[in-house]
Parts: sequence; C-alpha cells; structure tokens
Amino acid sequence: QVQLVESGGGLVQPGGSLRLSCEASGSIFMLSAMGWYRQAPGKERELVAVTNGGNTNYADFVKGRFTISRDNVKNTVYLQMSSLKPEDTAVYYCNLKNVLYRMDYWGKGTLVTVSS
Repeated sequence: QVQLVESGGGLVQPGGSLRLSCEASGSIFMLSAMGWYRQAPGKERELVAVTNGGNTNYADFVKGRFTISRDNVKNTVYLQMSSLKPEDTAVYYCNLKNVLYRMDYWGKGTLVTVSS
C-alpha cells in the first residue's frame, strides 16, 4: 500500500507562485511515474505534469509556468507553479503509477486558489 500526502496549497494572487509537494510512502517511488493532476469545480480531472525516469511532460496550459521535479531520496515530487492565473484554481492531486506492479495511487488533494 502506498500513501501520498500533498501539501503546499493555499491562496495566492494572480501572477504569484506556489510550490506543491507530495511525499510517498514505500519503496516503489523511484520506480514509478509521478504526476500532478487538477480538478476545478464542475470540471473533469486533468493532467498537469508527469515525470517518469528522466522524462517530463506538461499540459499545454502550464508549459513555461510550471515545473515538475522529484527527489528519489526523499520520496517526494514537487510542482513549482509560477505566473499563476485565476483559471489555475483547482484541487491538485498527486498520482503514483507503476505499470509493472499494477499500481495506481492518488493523494487526497490540496486546494490552490488564485484570486485577488
């Protein structure tokens, strides 16, 4: 069983920055793809960014503004968010996915509100 705990959400003004963190339990972290997703009110959950091995991918709407990174020693994945916009307001979820071991885990989410 893997547990994912997100932190770092909060209220920020447009144009501001936040860094989200997601710490994973267990030893599978290093071997897994880690992603950040978000869900705004009334909308479906969507992929924001994912890191797997040495590769990273971003949704078009965050390219150049958000950066995903991971620390395999701390079992933690980060999402550095800059130039935030009101439309970035959402609950942000951390995801761990390992196809080999058939694992797909989600955190409980952390709320990011971008408002003046």
